[in-house]
Amino acid sequence: MADDFKADDDFNPDDAHFSDEELEAALAGFEKEVAEQDAKAAGGTDAAAGQGANPDAEAPADPAANFDDELEGLIGNKAKVAVIITRLASAELLAAFCQLSDISAECLASREGAVAVLDNLNGDGPEAAAKDLTTVVAGMGVVLAVNRADKLEAHLYVQGKPGEEFVPPVLFGSTAPFVEDLMLGIATLDGLKAQGVTAVPSGKYDRESALQVIAKHTRSGRA
Repeated sequence: MADDFKADDDFNPDDAHFSDEELEAALAGFEKEVAEQDAKAAGGTDAAAGQGANPDAEAPADPAANFDDELEGLIGNKAKVAVIITRLASAELLAAFCQLSDISAECLASREGAVAVLDNLNGDGPEAAAKDLTTVVAGMGVVLAVNRADKLEAHLYVQGKPGEEFVPPVLFGSTAPFVEDLMLGIATLDGLKAQGVTAVPSGKYDRESALQVIAKHTRSGRA
């Protein structure tokens, strides 16, 4: 960098002299360049405002992070998607159970039973979630379905232990249609929400409010 600013041995002070006309022309050119840059910046701001820019909106995703996630998914270190399928009639009840089990998930409502879309897809995170849920909620059986490196696996979990394995065609035949779409990458969680599927995040509740939800459903006999 210092070399870029080293004085020229042949420098002549007389060469640095500008006439009034040359100076005015240089300033005019500089002012024009600044004006053009300001116009471009203003145009970008107006475009964002026209699109309903939200100061709270999330920043664009980091391409490097997305690449890392894709790579982990391809080699199987991170599941592409994992869901816990239940026969619970209420998505909010499943979300409350997930909160008490320290599971981060979006719980989707369906006539066939509520489904928890798991947030932690790293390593054996999905298996740990199914184990914890069926340990905390003793007596409840769930099916954990995981897509790792485009390989689908589904197992029944009861009292914290994996059991019977289900082949995808049998599993999807008894679940909401969106389960298959999610597992195959045809649908996304955001897309399902946009279509009107009720989604309740487990993070909506703390321990006290989760217990209140469970108590409400237990009293009403809908659990």
